[in-house]
Amino acid sequence: MPDEPQIADSLLDLIGDTPLVRLGRVARGLRGPVAAKLEMLNPGGSVKDRPALAMVEQAEREGRLRPGGTIVEPTSGNTGVGLAIVAAQRGYDCIFVVTDKVAPEKIRLLEAYGARVVVCPVAVEPDDPQSYYSVAERLVRETPGAFRPNQYDNRWNPWAHEQSTGPELWRQTAGRITHFVAGVGTGGTITGVGRYLKARNPNIQIVGADPAGSVYSGGSGRPYLVEGIGEDFWPSTYDPSLVDRVVAVSDEDSFLMARRVTAEEGLLIGGSGGTAVAAALEVARDARPDDLIVVLIPDSGRGYLSRVFDERWMAGYGFVRGSDHTVADIIEARGGDIPPLVYVHPEDTVERAVEVMRRYGVSQLPVAKGEMPLAAAEIVGAVDELALMDLAFRDPQVMEEPVEKVMGDRLPTIGVGQPIALAVELLDRAPALVVLAGGRPHTVFSRTDVLNHLAQGHM
Repeated sequence: MPDEPQIADSLLDLIGDTPLVRLGRVARGLRGPVAAKLEMLNPGGSVKDRPALAMVEQAEREGRLRPGGTIVEPTSGNTGVGLAIVAAQRGYDCIFVVTDKVAPEKIRLLEAYGARVVVCPVAVEPDDPQSYYSVAERLVRETPGAFRPNQYDNRWNPWAHEQSTGPELWRQTAGRITHFVAGVGTGGTITGVGRYLKARNPNIQIVGADPAGSVYSGGSGRPYLVEGIGEDFWPSTYDPSLVDRVVAVSDEDSFLMARRVTAEEGLLIGGSGGTAVAAALEVARDARPDDLIVVLIPDSGRGYLSRVFDERWMAGYGFVRGSDHTVADIIEARGGDIPPLVYVHPEDTVERAVEVMRRYGVSQLPVAKGEMPLAAAEIVGAVDELALMDLAFRDPQVMEEPVEKVMGDRLPTIGVGQPIALAVELLDRAPALVVLAGGRPHTVFSRTDVLNHLAQGHM
């Protein structure tokens, strides 16, 4: 008698039961073995399929989402895809709100499922009317039959992982797992998995991987480039009592690790996966040989081809360097007493800006929110020596005005490893450039820098 056909009734039945694979190359030589939980093999390509289904089904049971309704959610993309798949199966419309740091292919992917996508700026406070949280709330009020899952405050988010991801890990490792490492975004994954595993064995270490600057690792939530993890507030779906350690990982280390895992393991992962693996390798360095470290890979690198795996994008943020005659050659040779980046805050007075220019002998000053190390998104404008002179000559009272009232547009940026030829091209249209290194503003680069370099007989 032939076996029964192995055919799922619905795509939703294929969510979960993702495999583990050993990271035998990037973890070679470390004390503890590292295995990766491949969540990109869910139908929607990410770990977010799990809570998406759980949150929608609970809303249906409670009558909060009815036939013909619309799902509205702020998302970095993956939760949106999971919700879009469920919506396609159940006949709902979708509106997703994303920040402008989300890769364009993620936006196109959401649109491919028939969703409407609204893009908001990333460098604003959560309560700002332009923030993606505020915009999502407004759209819920304006849309008849709207339901917002609110993955940051929905207990069915961690519940999904307590019911599925945690038990899978326990079964797949035969109860030998000693460390679980995952990026922390809404906190749903690490909370749900941590809750299940700690119930099985309280000695299992739960480790959060966090973008440097996020609140989970002690930051203020200032902008960073890694997508999908880290926050600027504390979601109720995150239970810090379950987390034994949080490892902060820079954008640079995250992206370079993603590229390394892809090149050495043949495992295409994104920036947040790079964050998680970087943290897992740090844990493995101090582990025992009989430990078993499992790192959760939240999604595939296919959603980041125009970011992490694009040489021009990576070079533009100063994550990778070219060969000969780069901006770095000029910066490293110029010396002097100028600190790495001279800038003023928007609330500083024009008089203060003039004082800074005079002290350091510069004619262009970026205007930025926050303190060093700055994020590129925190630069909001620039002031120019000639423009300030003209304004002050016509109205001396302008010296007491805040800089934000008189500043001009932001200076263009260039990566520290990009060619001098590109810098010359950009300086033909702008008086100066902000040089990015490791994704962060490093210094201001002017025409004088190029001229001095040429006068010294270089190139």
